[in-house]
Amino acid sequence: MFRDTVNSLLNDALEEREDLFLISLDVLPDNAIKIIIDGDNGVLVEDCIFISRAIEHNLDREEQDFSLEVLSAGATEPLVNTRQYMKNIGRTLSVKTNENETVEGLLTQANDKTILLEWKTREPKPIGKGKVTVKKQAEIAYDAITKAQVVIKF
Repeated sequence: MFRDTVNSLLNDALEEREDLFLISLDVLPDNAIKIIIDGDNGVLVEDCIFISRAIEHNLDREEQDFSLEVLSAGATEPLVNTRQYMKNIGRTLSVKTNENETVEGLLTQANDKTILLEWKTREPKPIGKGKVTVKKQAEIAYDAITKAQVVIKF
């Protein structure tokens, strides 16, 4: 019952702010609410405050005691939502597939079903000695991805 109320309030807030989207909602038995959000243009502190107020101001602490935590999806957290892939086009991803293969490349496309990664590699020349740089790409379906993360480079 309490979770349904929180979920309803959260959905109302997200409808008002269509640039934000939900990554996870956890309501623990002690009414500790933890919400993780992301946004098409990133998440500011003001965005977290907006979601927090939309929920907290509509719940009565005298009826139900609770704690509320609203966080943005961290830069090192795995991608779990299609919109996260779309907002990270142009960044390097490390993707682990169901076949236990890891592919690292530049995310060049993302749609509702697949992503496209591109990278360059050095391979032996077909004729003669030495190596040549080859551009490769892999189209990966979302259901074939077990884990995908943005690669942070300094």
